[in-house]
Amino acid sequence: MEQGKQGIMVASQSQNPLEQIQARFKELENGFKLWLSKQSLPVEAAVVTTTSAAQGAAIGAFMGTLTADAPSAFPTPPPNAALNPQAMASLKQAQALAGGPFIQARNFAVMTGVNAGISCVLKRLRGKEDVQSSMAAAFGSGAMFSLVSGMGGPNQAANAVTSGLFFALVQGGLFQIGQKFSQPPVEDIQYAKTRHMLNNLGLLSYEKNFKKGLLTDNTLPLLTDSALRDVRIPPGPRLLILDHIQRDLDPKEKRGSRN
Repeated sequence: MEQGKQGIMVASQSQNPLEQIQARFKELENGFKLWLSKQSLPVEAAVVTTTSAAQGAAIGAFMGTLTADAPSAFPTPPPNAALNPQAMASLKQAQALAGGPFIQARNFAVMTGVNAGISCVLKRLRGKEDVQSSMAAAFGSGAMFSLVSGMGGPNQAANAVTSGLFFALVQGGLFQIGQKFSQPPVEDIQYAKTRHMLNNLGLLSYEKNFKKGLLTDNTLPLLTDSALRDVRIPPGPRLLILDHIQRDLDPKEKRGSRN
């Protein structure tokens, strides 16, 4: 018993410290999410917006340090400089995209905070996360970013709408792509036996031929050389398929005759 306890203590002490930190962080994260789910909608939205904005600000500040010298390439014009509105808008846009740590922290904080806040509210109200909610959150994020950064021309309302629509379209496309790659392909139950047979014969590449000809599992006992030829399966694979089906049916026929 003593040796068993000592073994457990040694095993716990020898555990990777990094794994312990990760487990502890995961425990705290789950506890925070559980607490947050029990709060009212305003409280949850405020907390989610604040925490996401803080994370975005940290990322933006780091990105800003990488482009700290970029604003010098776009100096602020003198007060009396005669610049047309389009040139001034282009200058502001360049400064907004290549600002220092403070500017980038502000921009990222606005984008991530607003996006997370709107997503949180819509999820509570609609009870689901879909492409519509994602695009709505992106629209608000893009519009607010446009207003805060001063991008575009003098018409801030139109620029906010344009930026919001651009953000929404990009986010909608990314959401659809993510959904497509994250969901496993749904297997057609009508071709389960067919897929198994072709896989055993090394002919799985011809599954699309079966589906194109609507040769489902129910038609396997009825297959003929002519039917396989009609779906453009070569002679060699046709012989293998028909031989496999015949050998699979023979034991059943023998059992039927005995009964």
